[in-house]
Amino acid sequence: MRNELRIIGGLWRSRRIRFAPEPGLRPTPDRVRETVFNWLQNHVAGAVCLDLFAGSGALGFEAASRGAARVVQVERNPKVCAVLKQSCAMLDAGQITVVCAEAMKFLAGRPEAFDLVFLDPPFRTGQVGPCCRRLEDGGWLKPGARIYVETEAGPQPEGIPANWMLLREKVSGDVAYRLYQRLKEPRV
Repeated sequence: MRNELRIIGGLWRSRRIRFAPEPGLRPTPDRVRETVFNWLQNHVAGAVCLDLFAGSGALGFEAASRGAARVVQVERNPKVCAVLKQSCAMLDAGQITVVCAEAMKFLAGRPEAFDLVFLDPPFRTGQVGPCCRRLEDGGWLKPGARIYVETEAGPQPEGIPANWMLLREKVSGDVAYRLYQRLKEPRV
């Protein structure tokens, strides 16, 4: 593996960015990113986005390339953060902020309401449910926010808040990906 990925669309279309050669880092594949951003095509331009568990930064860079007003990439590994910052500098991506922090500690801080959240934690770590609850209960989501959740293939993860409506879902190999929308009230 060459530790680089291609941005699919937008301002930086076809540009390649590098990512840190760290164990367990798995960039969202091109085909999956293309599908997700087709789902989100009317919701990215001007959005304030949170890329939790940023890793390679594929989702956050794709959102910024497609017109997101602001992207916050949260990553706990300092080496990975350094490479994300290098990619930001190379692209002159002033709308992207890289925060070196563990996701749950970040979500324990002062909230900022986001339009769009990318949640792609390491597989089989049980972090999806707690992160979803913290996003919902902690003031991190605007009304109508979209939340993208990427997990290992299988049933819907436990802990999805009752007021998140599943909009779309697909499975590609061993990856399941779902798009939710935050509703004002829980579904009945």
